[in-house]
Amino acid sequence: MEVHLRVAHEGDFEFAFDAKCDAMGPHIRKRWGWDDAFQRDHHRRRWEEKRWYVIEGENDRIGTVAIDITASHVQFGEFYILGTYRNQGVGTHVLRYALSLADERQLETRLEYLKWNPVGTLYARHGFEIRAENEIHYFLVRPPAPKLGKLNPA
Repeated sequence: MEVHLRVAHEGDFEFAFDAKCDAMGPHIRKRWGWDDAFQRDHHRRRWEEKRWYVIEGENDRIGTVAIDITASHVQFGEFYILGTYRNQGVGTHVLRYALSLADERQLETRLEYLKWNPVGTLYARHGFEIRAENEIHYFLVRPPAPKLGKLNPA
């Protein structure tokens, strides 16, 4: 499936919240139940703190991701793909894009996820390692890929 990212704008807020509900709702309900007002407020704070992108297919918005590039690392998060588009390579495509940004800059990539969310297998396949954890999250890091030197013909 061909996908691309575009910078999110305020008009995407409700879609982003719906994508979060779809992707994370089952995992959150399992542990705490779903408090819509709390989740919407939490989502609003994240919306205002991060640089969000909408993941789009040919004709549809299919998810969101936040990719923040800092001087020390690339922060990857708010990665929500609607259920009808999961397991089609979208997550791999988006993650590889973010990792390419980090590799170009020789920065590590950081992320966190809920311990009971099965997305951890995706991150493990792409070289992330758990560096810390608390009772609900794993905190992962992936170092940048080594820069390849130029070959000089003999």
